[in-house]
Amino acid sequence: MKNYQTEQLRNVAVVAHGGSGKTSLVEAMLFNTGVLSRLGRVEDGTTTADYHPEEINRQTTIHTSLVPVEWQDTKINLLDTPGFSDFIGDVKGALRVADGALFVLSAVDGVEVQHEVIWGFTNKANLPRFVFINKMDRENADFEKALNELKEKFNANFVPVQIPIGSFDSFTGVVDIFSQKAYTGDGKGKEIPIPDDLVDIVAGYREALVEAAAESDDELTLKYLEGEELTPEEIVNGFKMSFAAGKVVPVLGGSATKNIGTAQLADFIAKFFPAPKKEEGPMAALVFKTIGDPYVGKMNFFRVFRGQLKADSSVYNSNKETNEKIGQVLYLRGKSTTPTDVVPTGDIAALVKLHVTTTGNTLCDKDNPIVLEGIEFPIPTLTAAINPKSKNDEDKLGDAMAKILDEDPTVLLEKNTETKQTLLTAMGELHVNIIVDRLKNKYGVDVTLSDPKVPYRETIRGNVQVEGKHKKQSGGRGQYGHVWIRFEPTDEQFVFNEEVFGGAVPKNYFPAVEKGLREAMQEGVLAGYPVTGIKATLYDGSYHPVDSSEMAFKIAASLAFKKGCEQAKPVLLEPIMEVEVTVPDNFMGDIMSDFNTKRGRVLGSEPIDGQTKIIATVPLSEMYRYAIDLKSITQGRGSFSMKFHGYDEVPGRLADDIIKKAKEEKEEGK
Repeated sequence: MKNYQTEQLRNVAVVAHGGSGKTSLVEAMLFNTGVLSRLGRVEDGTTTADYHPEEINRQTTIHTSLVPVEWQDTKINLLDTPGFSDFIGDVKGALRVADGALFVLSAVDGVEVQHEVIWGFTNKANLPRFVFINKMDRENADFEKALNELKEKFNANFVPVQIPIGSFDSFTGVVDIFSQKAYTGDGKGKEIPIPDDLVDIVAGYREALVEAAAESDDELTLKYLEGEELTPEEIVNGFKMSFAAGKVVPVLGGSATKNIGTAQLADFIAKFFPAPKKEEGPMAALVFKTIGDPYVGKMNFFRVFRGQLKADSSVYNSNKETNEKIGQVLYLRGKSTTPTDVVPTGDIAALVKLHVTTTGNTLCDKDNPIVLEGIEFPIPTLTAAINPKSKNDEDKLGDAMAKILDEDPTVLLEKNTETKQTLLTAMGELHVNIIVDRLKNKYGVDVTLSDPKVPYRETIRGNVQVEGKHKKQSGGRGQYGHVWIRFEPTDEQFVFNEEVFGGAVPKNYFPAVEKGLREAMQEGVLAGYPVTGIKATLYDGSYHPVDSSEMAFKIAASLAFKKGCEQAKPVLLEPIMEVEVTVPDNFMGDIMSDFNTKRGRVLGSEPIDGQTKIIATVPLSEMYRYAIDLKSITQGRGSFSMKFHGYDEVPGRLADDIIKKAKEEKEEGK
């Protein structure tokens, strides 16, 4: 692959809802360059972009893949992104380093959920967008219907620049609105006259195209309004400016699998898509993806935003505040690699075997440190307990998960010391399953999944005064500790007071009494859960000048604690989460109804970015699989976050079931 200058580069994030055909479109564009001798198929696992084993097995994109297409002395860096919501983090990474987004729609299915979600991301990032309406060869394909859906769903000026000739069985080619030329057949196709039934349609779209070009500039607007003809050069330059500024969203159409309209799409990108901005100054690059390659080790994908990144050099990781030694620099095309000496401003490549660098890090000149804007990854929300099948799997799990965490910022791993579970949190059910598959197939670690245990608590609702006495005589020195303690509820986790008069319990034993109580609080009397919300006041007792000891008073205090909890109306508490859900307005009622079934309490709602944010408190036990529930309720259009709010009493019937189950597990030795 030859070196290209910044003005010859095009960085395009190819985005879509799963199944729209974007990977096939990338394959067709690459095939047209002559690099491939035959078109790969997703169904056969032979495409350039989907080369990971989990992608081939599931016939779906899971990782963003870099596929450069060299076309008309231009290098088009196509970033083929996942189309399923579980892998939206990869989409966000690609959008951060792209100069615009190509939305791929199915002419049969039209606008789908992930199109809407990603459109919101591109709005926020202020990125230029264009659309390819794919699958025009399929039954029920309808270009006009898909175009009208775009106009209904999104507030943008959609202007066709390439339209299909026919559909389904009659789909034979495309018409380029700019050149007003028609092509039939695959690849570049054969030029033919514009079909009679499309002449008026092409003329109408041509007028809309010229109008969009005129709106780019005040002088062109005035010229257009005064009825003067814009020159071909003015139309091209004006349209390029309107496209780059987001004033117009160009629309093209064709079929990736039939390779019709794809060469014209590449023509359009080379001619109209904005090149990267050439920034002056010392080198600065952003890492937007990290993967573990079985052959070369850890690989960091990056884009150079300023200056040049050179092989065999030293750079500074400004996020980690440490130097990194650069060895090989690789250009990628799917899994194929080509070494390069230098990567210019705006280009995208990969580095191997860096020590500390991870996704979102900035690499820069050590004498001119800078931290580039990072990537706002979504917070994972679906949690499962992950259980190694054997001791050998347990030993290997830590290292394997460390590599997965290094690759994927949308995965969390936590060891809950209270429930003694290892908790894996990811973006959804598919995401979790793929991590389990990766652990087995890539790292040789077998695990099973189970539901997370809820970290319940116990507390008391009544006041009580109890005695705790530990007395033991065994021939030699005995043991003697004797306390009277008053227990009562409190809003704090634990409060220890003493009101001992006359030295009934010597002061030097007070710390032992408190320690005995704190240790006893680790296991409550109802179901063995930790105890909270207890105020304990030591007010009386007795001691023996020879047999008393710190250990004896610790034991006496723990006996008093158990007796006190049994008598002071013990209850079970559950963790309550504060949940914020953001959904389109029409799902608001469904969300509130669902919270009612989850024993939730809605605190309020507010409009936010054209949607509604609902705030509620909900028991944690009802929220572990909420990511799946929310996706079902909103067809994937909702998002949520949650944080710990506090503890609340478990309703009686539920508490009885939880206590019974906890006792059974204890008896079974779980």
